[in-house]
Amino acid sequence: MSTVAPPATGAGELWSPEEFTARLRAVPAERYHDRHPFNLRMHEGALRPDELRRWILNRFHYQRHIPVKDALILAKFDDSSLRRSWLRRIQDHDGPVEGEGGIERWLRLGEAAGIDRERLRSGAEVLPGVRLAVDGYVNFCRLRSALEAVAASLTELAAPAIMRTRIDAFERHYRWIETDGLVYFQSRIGQGGRDSEEALALVLAWAATRQEQEAAVAALRFKCDVLWALLDAVDGAGERP
Repeated sequence: MSTVAPPATGAGELWSPEEFTARLRAVPAERYHDRHPFNLRMHEGALRPDELRRWILNRFHYQRHIPVKDALILAKFDDSSLRRSWLRRIQDHDGPVEGEGGIERWLRLGEAAGIDRERLRSGAEVLPGVRLAVDGYVNFCRLRSALEAVAASLTELAAPAIMRTRIDAFERHYRWIETDGLVYFQSRIGQGGRDSEEALALVLAWAATRQEQEAAVAALRFKCDVLWALLDAVDGAGERP
């Protein structure tokens, strides 16, 4: 899957809110990484312990950059109430205090899978392709408009479903992972639904031209490609001699 989003044409009349919403929702429905062969094998219970650990290690590089990209998005807002609302996303991952939040929960997932948290934190085993994908997403949020950066976050529209599938798969097929490690997935069901609806409302309100609407759709395609490229790197690493 390409990591380059197609350019917006800017031609044509403004889509209605209903059509715009449908076009946005269609992107993760067609391109979300739940369709990636690696995720399919994960959910079928076909991954070896070393493959699952490799995914946990590399996905952590993405997880730890979520509050970074959200801070870059927050800095684009000129409304204090909107900044307060978006700040919640940073706290969801960094935690309001030490020992809480999504990053801490991912560290506990690693421990439940037999990975020392210092090994996760070191980043020494992060694959080059994963670094490239994550850097691309962070820089997208740094350099693009607030509309595009928020629209890219709409992969969360599909997050609750994949989290439910993942919890079921881990409980069925990977019982060697302690159940306490699944708390991250459980917490993201509610957070992803809430955050995606909030972001969708912003995108619908801000995209005032057809060009802006198309840019929002392209941004969401780009984010899907980032997640796909990350899994390509993880999956491909298993094919090396």
